Amino acid sequence: MPEIRFESVAHHYGERAVLADVDLVLTEARIGVIGANGSGKSTLARMINGLVTPSSGRVTVDGLDTAREGRKVRRKVGFVFTDPDHQIIMPTVAEDIAFSLRRSSIPAADRATRVATVLETFGLAGHAEHPTHLLSGGQKQLLALAAIMVTEPELIVADEPTTLLDLRNTRLVAETFAALRQQVIAVTHQLDLLGDFDRVLVIDSGRVVADGAPNEAIGFYRRLIG
Repeated sequence: MPEIRFESVAHHYGERAVLADVDLVLTEARIGVIGANGSGKSTLARMINGLVTPSSGRVTVDGLDTAREGRKVRRKVGFVFTDPDHQIIMPTVAEDIAFSLRRSSIPAADRATRVATVLETFGLAGHAEHPTHLLSGGQKQLLALAAIMVTEPELIVADEPTTLLDLRNTRLVAETFAALRQQVIAVTHQLDLLGDFDRVLVIDSGRVVADGAPNEAIGFYRRLIG
């Protein structure tokens, strides 16, 4: 699994401290990040692939500095946003997945094979030519994930990927994450999703206030907000 390091990381928006004194080494396969709205958890997640860079300190992925080597980092780290409509670009499902490979040097025939494989893996093969705007919420989230996975990243960071979904589609996305061979870091308010994770971080007021097994960290968080 990739090794993610936060070394004395802080981040500010103007004069507001969003993160402070974050020191972490993340190597587990399934890592959850929880906290109240505005706690800094999404900022922490976005630092892993360089969408946000530290005001001070350093974030690295397998030794690559996310601030200085962002392009190399983003080849390793795929990012799934809360709202899949922010990621879906092309008019049909297959075209949207293929779009992710537009800058690759992969031959056209191999691209087609890779797209077909990802469509099958994510249960979208029967929707390859369907208009993306007609998909259900769960299907759109799976499409957003498939469009990331076709690039074969080593790590997936998902920022509240089930917030807009109903219970059935939330379960669908959770089952999909559980089956991935890649390392997954999930920011979520859905605490039930994290029961079988390896590690859970609790963020409060920009600091890591708990870090451990799911039952311990979630119990701490419930007491914190209770």
